[in-house]
Amino acid sequence: METILVKTAQLILSLSILVVLHEFGHFMFARLFKTRVEKFYLFFDPWFSLFKVKRGETEYGVGWLPLGGYVKISGMIDESMDKEAMKLPPKSWEFRSKPAWQRLLIMLGGVMMNFLFAFVIYIGVLYAWGEEYLPTDSVKYGIVVNEVGEEIGLQTGDKILTVDNQHIENFNKIIPTVVLDDAEAIQVERNGKVVDVEISDEDLALLLKSKTVMSPRVPFRMKVEGFTPESPGKEAGLQVGDEIKGLNGQNFGFYDEWNKELKKYQGKSILLTVERNGKNLDMPMVLGEDGMIGIKINQFLEDFFEFKTINYGFFASIPAGIQRGVQTTKDYLKQFKLFFKPETKAYESLGGFATIGNIFPATWDWFSFWNMTAFISIILAIMNLLPIPALDGGHVMFLFFEMVTGRKPGEKFLEYAQIAGMVLLLALVLYANANDIIKMINGTF
Repeated sequence: METILVKTAQLILSLSILVVLHEFGHFMFARLFKTRVEKFYLFFDPWFSLFKVKRGETEYGVGWLPLGGYVKISGMIDESMDKEAMKLPPKSWEFRSKPAWQRLLIMLGGVMMNFLFAFVIYIGVLYAWGEEYLPTDSVKYGIVVNEVGEEIGLQTGDKILTVDNQHIENFNKIIPTVVLDDAEAIQVERNGKVVDVEISDEDLALLLKSKTVMSPRVPFRMKVEGFTPESPGKEAGLQVGDEIKGLNGQNFGFYDEWNKELKKYQGKSILLTVERNGKNLDMPMVLGEDGMIGIKINQFLEDFFEFKTINYGFFASIPAGIQRGVQTTKDYLKQFKLFFKPETKAYESLGGFATIGNIFPATWDWFSFWNMTAFISIILAIMNLLPIPALDGGHVMFLFFEMVTGRKPGEKFLEYAQIAGMVLLLALVLYANANDIIKMINGTF
């Protein structure tokens, strides 16, 4: 429950910041061109609002429906569908009275603000925390793969060499590179030989659905640092400082070998070999139904692998942050195009609020929070640029039509287009959140 609350709080804070900044982008350009803004709201306020105050010509408020936010600009057909106001003669302060180029900037203001904010966050993150990653060359013991990894052709113990014969410096970017660049094969070292693991469209579909596919293979080293409540190991006589050496007479080189063997004995008797004060002891015990010994160990990947850290000064962080923002945008566009490739079944991975909230960590971490917020900011910018009526991109599309042809679309046409766009967006929201519910029911969330 605590995990859900922490993730939910991060999601709400992140979206609130981004929505306010997005709408401020529209607001800023509207005021710059002396266009009246009637409302500026965080969240939607059908029937009533949680808070509102009027300053000058604008009512500022917080709605009760947390599905975004909006600014209501005079003389504009938007989600408010204020038809009566549109029947009156145009006023000089209204959106519809402004030149097309000014209306275009007003509509693009939110997207521009989202992109700008994401780049600023990346600059700040790199300046404050730098960049740390695990080089692929440091994963010297090979990888451990799950069922998905095995299904696409990888094996535990493989050493990743290249993707489509291109070296990937950052180990954690190997699978994203395979997916986003539509890679044809992964080159691995297996039993001393170089092997091509071919990637099909069906494999891409599996990768898109999977949270994890592989991880670095870690040498087996297990020293008891503490115990969980109702620990079978503690009841059997394990002590803090004991080092586990084997199970039922077997020794293990890697953690995955240990875990695989341990799973065979859920709720059953085993014989642990432990080292205590320089001597080996055989210790019989009965595992819990979860197959766990019930001990705590304090080991991290940094204990086995050499990570690379890049620190940035203030001026160096600016181009590096911009470059990261540009690369993140390119990567998301590559991911987005997969939705139009049916054989990858990317549409099945489309998620709603639960999926977005789940990308945040279970504990509050400002480094992760700002990285996720920058990423979501870029997603919002790109999604808002889609040429769908009711989104900024829909308005921009009609404005380009006007600028090219010299003719404005009719107001009745714009009304119907707005309604159609809102229905389409509602359908997408329902579909995305239905996917979340299905994943929860199937236990794949």
